[in-house]
Amino acid sequence: MAPLAGIKVLDLSRLLPGPLASLVLADLGASVDKVEDSAGGDYLRVMPPHRDGTSSVFLALNRNKRSAVLDLKKAKGKEAMLRLVRGYDVLLEQFRPGVLDRLGLSHETLRAANPRLVVCALTGYGQSGPLAHRAGHDLNYLARAGVLGFQGPAGGPPTVPGFQLADVSGGLYAVIGIMGALMERARTGQGAVVDVAMIETAMPFAIAGFGLLFGGHSPARGAEALLGGIAPYGTYATKDGKAMSLAALEPKFWMAFSQGVGHEVDMSDLVPGPHQAELKAKLAKIFADKTRDEWVAFAKERDCCLEPVLTPEEAMADEHLAARKMFFEMPSPSGPIPQMRTPLTPPDRAHAAPPKQGEHTDVILREAGFGEEEIAALRVDGAIR
Repeated sequence: MAPLAGIKVLDLSRLLPGPLASLVLADLGASVDKVEDSAGGDYLRVMPPHRDGTSSVFLALNRNKRSAVLDLKKAKGKEAMLRLVRGYDVLLEQFRPGVLDRLGLSHETLRAANPRLVVCALTGYGQSGPLAHRAGHDLNYLARAGVLGFQGPAGGPPTVPGFQLADVSGGLYAVIGIMGALMERARTGQGAVVDVAMIETAMPFAIAGFGLLFGGHSPARGAEALLGGIAPYGTYATKDGKAMSLAALEPKFWMAFSQGVGHEVDMSDLVPGPHQAELKAKLAKIFADKTRDEWVAFAKERDCCLEPVLTPEEAMADEHLAARKMFFEMPSPSGPIPQMRTPLTPPDRAHAAPPKQGEHTDVILREAGFGEEEIAALRVDGAIR
């Protein structure tokens, strides 16, 4: 049995952070029902690129879920929501603080309807503090958290990362918070409100840098060992215009690499300083003498923390990731849908295709005890679709 079998999640979130959290919960066996508004719903659905009229990113984030359309701005929609939450274990929301209050669905109101309910509020800056109501996106959270300030090289503004770090860490910390609250509920019988701020979830990724600050040392961007300041920890272009990543931080790995390329080892090679510029130039010439494939063969012979820099397309065909079953195809009425596992997705479980907007509205309401006449009345009122 899946570990979260029997846990019911009502997901009011959209875009990336919340849907990633509910994806992990669904992959672990929870029953996840998306609640979408009566207009565009989760507007990630319409963002390009499309596959059969739906965003391929939406398809990647919403397997194993159902969808109901409910207009929470209508009185009957709010009443329906308060009836729905009585049958759920978790409610995940991603609104700015105060939005649910204005709809008459505050965290207190939701938990009054179901004292066992775990409410997870996933926001940019949290439920309190001077920035609680401010709009933001991933790059803003990294910037304000100080995490982007570690991004090298020096001499100019930090580069934009090629991934959504705060969004993803926010979703994953939401999962951790929900699991912890469910464990607490098992002891006390009471739910809780879990406050997850994406600005805070990004900060542990830079804990090594902050650790230097805690010790009274102000790290210079691009100058520390883990920030691009030493030649043995960096990326280098190969003869065929590709790249390798070298991370020989420990002396034994640096010696293994150096012996393989004929470099005379000096332990100062592993210490930041002005001498690193010359060593970086030397390594650049060494790497430029071989193709990436030749360096991959070299890395197989010597255990020295040396790996190829793969493009995303190459990663999808990588033998190790294939052995770990990181990519798979999920059946759907319109044909197979490419998917990526999360680290917690059981490799061999069966998956349900992402839902159409409102595809399961009626069945979700029936499961909550709504009769056919009540459902018809909600539809006439425009509270559901």
